[in-house]
Amino acid sequence: MKKKIVFIAKYIFFLAVGACFFWLAIKNEDTSEIISTLKNADYKWLLFSTVFMLASHLFRALRWNQLISTLNYKTKTFTTFYAVMVGYFVNLAIPRLGEIARCGVLAKYKKMPADSLLGTVIAERAFDIISLSIILLVTFFSQINFLSDFLSEYIITPLISNFSNKTFAFIAISGIIVLIVLIIIIFYKVFLKKIKKYPFYFKITQIINGFLKGIKTIKYIKHKKLFMLYSVLIWLMYFMTIYFCFFAIDDTSSLSAIDALTVLAMGSVGILVPTPGGIGAYQYAVTITLVGLFKIDGISASTFANSVYFTQWFLIIIFGALSWGILFLSHKKTQKNERS
Repeated sequence: MKKKIVFIAKYIFFLAVGACFFWLAIKNEDTSEIISTLKNADYKWLLFSTVFMLASHLFRALRWNQLISTLNYKTKTFTTFYAVMVGYFVNLAIPRLGEIARCGVLAKYKKMPADSLLGTVIAERAFDIISLSIILLVTFFSQINFLSDFLSEYIITPLISNFSNKTFAFIAISGIIVLIVLIIIIFYKVFLKKIKKYPFYFKITQIINGFLKGIKTIKYIKHKKLFMLYSVLIWLMYFMTIYFCFFAIDDTSSLSAIDALTVLAMGSVGILVPTPGGIGAYQYAVTITLVGLFKIDGISASTFANSVYFTQWFLIIIFGALSWGILFLSHKKTQKNERS
């Protein structure tokens, strides 16, 4: 009973966090104008983008199959695809539970060890984080002029404007940096030994060790180049989804391919926030990127962010529910054949 209460409390908390981010993304905009802009969007581009979304999920299933094969198990591509879609479907409701859910359905319906499957998912997520890190680096260096203007306008200038003397401001900022470094050093030297005694430290080290172990599994994959190709194609499909969605809104239709890469990077960072399906955090990250970096009108930026998010949302609901149903019926059919 206690665990259920804690679980519900966590869910409500993360849902509230998502709601806060969603509110931050639209608080300065007229919602009626966002709805109006949404009505005038060119939906054929949003519909076209779903082809790339589905392709990314298919490539993820193919890549996961390679990791599963290291366990000496074989699954059909579409079976793994259905499990992936079920995972995304569950993530819309409960953050991070989707990874466990997709392992659970394969374990139940295809008689595979759930704990070993979870290890393959940790490995997969490890490569996703590496891929995202590379994209963030490429984005940083390709958009360095935009980023410097963004930091100057939204962070440095407002900070300095609070001081009448720029020299004093420089000293104050330098002092803050030195103070942060000292706090980190003291924290590491004094408190680290005490922290090791607490359960949460053990959980964090488990996650880190699992991440590192996951990366090492690539040496057991038979076709490493194909695995890397699938990884590239997954993110290429994500990129194509964003790029073609640009054409759905007039104000974003003039943005370039490298701008789409930037939006992809920042939106992916937003998805990492543990809200149900990344809701709120994704819209906030994409909106401030479009407004702050590319000077897109706030209404158009919010409309774009919500268009992309809810297009994916509806797609996952439809295909996630269908996938769950197909796996269930397939399992029932197998059981019937075994009894007869």
